Order: sequence, then C-alpha cells, then structure tokens
Amino acid sequence: MGRSNSRNKTAPPEENGLTFDAGGLIAVERSDRGVFLLMLRAWTAGARLTVPATALAQVMRNPTRQVLLRRLVRQTTTDVVPLDAGDATNVGIVLAASRTTDITDAHVVICAKRAGQPIVTSDPDDLSSLDPDAHLFVV
Repeated sequence: MGRSNSRNKTAPPEENGLTFDAGGLIAVERSDRGVFLLMLRAWTAGARLTVPATALAQVMRNPTRQVLLRRLVRQTTTDVVPLDAGDATNVGIVLAASRTTDITDAHVVICAKRAGQPIVTSDPDDLSSLDPDAHLFVV
C-alpha cells in the first residue's frame, strides 16, 4: 500500500484525509490499489481529499482520457485548492527557506500542513526537504 514515514501511531493518518502531489495523482490515474485503499479508508472515516491545483495542472494532459482523475476532482469530498495570493507568498517563503525551486511541491506541502493531512507522493525526498516533519505515503 505504499511506505509511510509516520511518527504518530495513535490513529491512521488518513482519518484526517489525504493531500496528493503529482505522483499521487498519477497513481490514482493508474488505478494503484494501495492509493485506492488509502482513499477508501479516508472516505470511510468521513475525511476529505486535497488536490492542490498546481499538482493537478502538472498531471492533467487529456481530460477526456483521464477519467479517474476527473472523477476524483469532481467528488464532493475533494477540495481542489487554488494557488491564491496568500499561498503564493507562503510558497515563496518555503522555497527560500529550503533553497529549492519547485512551486508545486511547496504548494502541496502548504496545503497538507494546513489540512493536517499526510501526502500521497512518489517523490519523498523533495517533499522531505521542504518539510522534514511531513507525513508521507510513498507510492
């Protein structure tokens, strides 16, 4: 189901929901069983799923063929979070502090931290460099 770097063993972290980076969204599109199990556990707990719009933009290439991804973002339990002025400022601050340049990764970290959610990712090293305390499910 993917590796987890959880430090909190008291409750399954997906009870707070999940935030997806581009790799997590690609896993959804590829029908990754582990990701669907995480999503099912989150939905069963009544939790929300977060999709930063920047990550969605990286992955969405052919909406007519990306049916699973379109279904995910249309769910009433999914929040697609835009990169607004406040988040753009925070992204810049995170990038400056980490001396990195990936706007999407920084936006994912900001969205996950705000929602108190773990991140579904295929790129744990980059996300950990932005937030060493981030809870990651690696797909």
